Amino acid sequence: MTDELRRAFDDVEPLTVGLEEEVVLLDHDTLDLLPIASDVVDGGDPRIKLELPATQVELISAPHRSVPGAIAEIAEIRRALVALAGDRARPAALAVHPFAAAEGTLNGGERYAALAAEYGPVSRRQLVCALQVHVAVGDADTTLAVYNELRGHLPEIAALAAAAPFHAGRDTNLASIRPQLAELLPRQGMPPIIESWDALGEELRWGAVSGFVSEPGNWWWELRPHVVHGTLEIRVPDVQPALADGAAIAAVGHAVVAWLSARARAGDLRPPVSTWRIEQNRWSALRHGVEGNMAELRSGRLRTTRECLADLLDAIEPFALDLGCADQITHARRLVEANGAIRLRRAGDPHAATAWAAQQFLAHED
Repeated sequence: MTDELRRAFDDVEPLTVGLEEEVVLLDHDTLDLLPIASDVVDGGDPRIKLELPATQVELISAPHRSVPGAIAEIAEIRRALVALAGDRARPAALAVHPFAAAEGTLNGGERYAALAAEYGPVSRRQLVCALQVHVAVGDADTTLAVYNELRGHLPEIAALAAAAPFHAGRDTNLASIRPQLAELLPRQGMPPIIESWDALGEELRWGAVSGFVSEPGNWWWELRPHVVHGTLEIRVPDVQPALADGAAIAAVGHAVVAWLSARARAGDLRPPVSTWRIEQNRWSALRHGVEGNMAELRSGRLRTTRECLADLLDAIEPFALDLGCADQITHARRLVEANGAIRLRRAGDPHAATAWAAQQFLAHED
């Protein structure tokens, strides 16, 4: 298995990027969730896939050399979804619906039925939508080094992308409730350190033999090596209502991987820090978003999250320039001041926030 794993990550074009965006379908009048995804997707665009909730679909881009290319394809798929939904539903990119019931209907099919049987009511609470950023490193050993270092930057990305302050009709006082809902399932949240490809192969073997993880796709951590695509899949960001915000988040993920890849090749990465330290910063990200504090992982020095993000964006900006996404990093600096959670609250109560998010689905913002 180890040789197969290594080949998957060696045999990819370096620094290509692909996006997966989970979105929901709303009733045109009430803006409540509408469980008709299978009807909308049936016979439509192959880049639009079903997900576990019957209200949700996933939009999938091909690999691109730059985030602007990938986001242009996602924009095209958003338009295709609007056309498919027609008068039946209104799509929206909501990480968590602000006022819908906490449990929803699930899609049918063998895979989803198995998940429902195993996780019961928890599966019906997975009404959560992420933006998933796939970045190919192009070398197995470098990929693993970048993976282990990138774990420490997931809280910063989560804070920048936090966009789910409302749930079941109330303000949760969190910047994003999505991680807590996702963590009702196992193998969610902060990913484990992976010491070697042999170690990962053994974990996947154990999961398959036990039946607990029948396929690698059921490793649902906020970052994972995707063993089919040969990419690092950054799964921590909330989906963004507006495409421009999604592009900014994706560009940060793309450029961070490029930056860490260069550092890994230069021998400039240190051994991973304790997981609990990263999890402490992760809590600040979901609780406060960009308005909190984070501790430096080695010194423990406390700094504002905005300061941490400013330093990160400064570090990756040269790589973003090379990748053709400098404008998106400029937009990310605006999100440091007012991310999705802040703007959803500014829109008003949960119903007003839902309406605002729905309006952003095809909006073009600089």
